[in-house]
Amino acid sequence: MNIVVTGAAGFIGSHLAETLAHQGHTVVGIDSFTDYYSARLKQANAEDIEAAGVSLHRLDLATDDLSPALDGVEFVFHLAGQPGISASTPLADYVRNNVVATDKLLTACRQQNSLRCFVNVSTSSVYGRHAYDPEDAAPKPTSYYGVTKLAAEQLALAAHREKGFPACSLRLFSVYGPRERPEKLYPKLIRSILTDTPFPLHEGSQSHSRSFTYVADIVAGFVSVLDRPERVIGEIVNLGSDVEMTTGQGIALIEQIMGKEAKFDIKPKRPGDQLHTCANIAKARQLLGYTPHIQLEEGLKAEVDWYVNRIFANGLHHS
Repeated sequence: MNIVVTGAAGFIGSHLAETLAHQGHTVVGIDSFTDYYSARLKQANAEDIEAAGVSLHRLDLATDDLSPALDGVEFVFHLAGQPGISASTPLADYVRNNVVATDKLLTACRQQNSLRCFVNVSTSSVYGRHAYDPEDAAPKPTSYYGVTKLAAEQLALAAHREKGFPACSLRLFSVYGPRERPEKLYPKLIRSILTDTPFPLHEGSQSHSRSFTYVADIVAGFVSVLDRPERVIGEIVNLGSDVEMTTGQGIALIEQIMGKEAKFDIKPKRPGDQLHTCANIAKARQLLGYTPHIQLEEGLKAEVDWYVNRIFANGLHHS
């Protein structure tokens, strides 16, 4: 199949694009290589996916002509966007890269008669401070990120409601694994332990609970859409793990795997942070046959191995 993955040089997008290419699909990746984090890390991901056979286009969804990259596309997985909960990132950046970019992409996709399904990738952050709910619960986002990802999701679903555009939205829960963004919990913690420097821990965050989901389990959920798009078109579906762990338990596992305790620099509470998330995946099980398999310890061992051998050994942790 002809498949386009936006955000293909990013964490989850690179895994998806690589997997689809290895499965024999024709995969076109789109990424603008924004400077939210080091372009050197994205370039390393880009090298991996291009080696797998992905054709990567450096394009800005908000401003560039997307039609050549979308020519003949059957499935679009839209992962590009302004990520994270950051007090230093202005609302305008979230609006541009989550809302405007999604609108431009949807407009371009509507010109493609070959399109079978547009998969918008959303986030548990739309639920707000406590994300336990099924998909039909009222969203209560508490951050610019959650608000604009909800808007992007509704743009895609509005196109379905108004014009029958074949769109769905998958809401992801706390994804981790190799290639994870450097400002996220586990890469920062691994780096701190390797460099023997204090880890900035926001006050109270050790008791936050998450349904940490290994990236390969998320990719498996994406791939399952290819076999049954008619089941999810017009739908919102949670993808994640339904096993809840605290941030403190995750930190302890990293310390155990690495054989060394972390040093901590306690920071003030971060506004907009989610307190508890646990994916309600009954709908994903029903519609997609989705079942996550990877236990947290197994996934964290893979992430530590990646960081030590790909990032730290090559000096990319300075990026």
